[in-house]
Amino acid sequence: MNISQRRVATNGIELNIAEQGNGPLVLLIHGFPESWYSWRHQFAAIAEQGFHAVAPDMRGYGKSDKPHEISAYNQSEIVKDIIGLIPALGYETAIIIGHDWGAPTAWSCAAHYPVQVSAVGALSVPYSPRTDYPPLDMLKEVFKNQFFYQLYFQEPGVAEAEFEGDVSTALRKFLHMASGEFDLSQYPDKGPDDDMFTGFPNPDKLGAWINQQDFDFYVNEFTRSGFRGPLNYYRNHNLSWELSKDLPTQIKQPAMFAAGQNDGVILMAAEALKNMPKYVTDLRINELIPDIGHWTQQENPKAVNDIIIRFLKLVS
Repeated sequence: MNISQRRVATNGIELNIAEQGNGPLVLLIHGFPESWYSWRHQFAAIAEQGFHAVAPDMRGYGKSDKPHEISAYNQSEIVKDIIGLIPALGYETAIIIGHDWGAPTAWSCAAHYPVQVSAVGALSVPYSPRTDYPPLDMLKEVFKNQFFYQLYFQEPGVAEAEFEGDVSTALRKFLHMASGEFDLSQYPDKGPDDDMFTGFPNPDKLGAWINQQDFDFYVNEFTRSGFRGPLNYYRNHNLSWELSKDLPTQIKQPAMFAAGQNDGVILMAAEALKNMPKYVTDLRINELIPDIGHWTQQENPKAVNDIIIRFLKLVS
């Protein structure tokens, strides 16, 4: 891979970025529990079309800075990190595409900074406007008396201990569980006091979408950097909601959305997906990719690259 890395100052911290190509800036924002590396299949395709592809390790991840305070991981700060990269890299505008946690970050960048964000894309998580009630309160009501991973992540140190106790097994189970190859009938019954991974199948090997070298990269990254920062994103649901009270309800830039047809997030967000064209007023591409799950751009890079390139041609 002809990808270089460096650290760049933005919003009072430094983020490690991976980059390839020259031309208009395309920022690729990863999710949980990932890294710039989740976009490894997209760099060359984007660069070959005459764009500068840049994927940061988000704050708390990889070689980027890792503030200790939980509140430092609210979406307002995350958005400022990403918007700050634009002038730091010598640009006035950028196209921003995010996956998983990177998707709401991309949508928020577009909503808050319509001048700097010329176009926006998201994988896996459709846009929905700000809710009337704090999201963590809603999750507690919806998943009352059940296990839900985002509620389990709330108590500092608990999920960290489980993930970091055996990073390789935790990642193997988590990646398999959210992939298109996971059989939902194998999902164990769990109560609100259960842990994350007990009862989940530990696959002998992951799907063809991730080879041993790829998996080892993730294991080494999280063994070194830990999970506190990544988990803190989930602990800021309500603070991020409070800080977004003035957020516009519509995204008006040219936009794209794609997700795996077997993505559990799409199952949970079916209503948001249906309503998204009401709120994303210039939605140029809106597609579900068959036979894949949550790790969209890794499980079917060809389909995702085709969608991204088609979108870039539409907006450039």
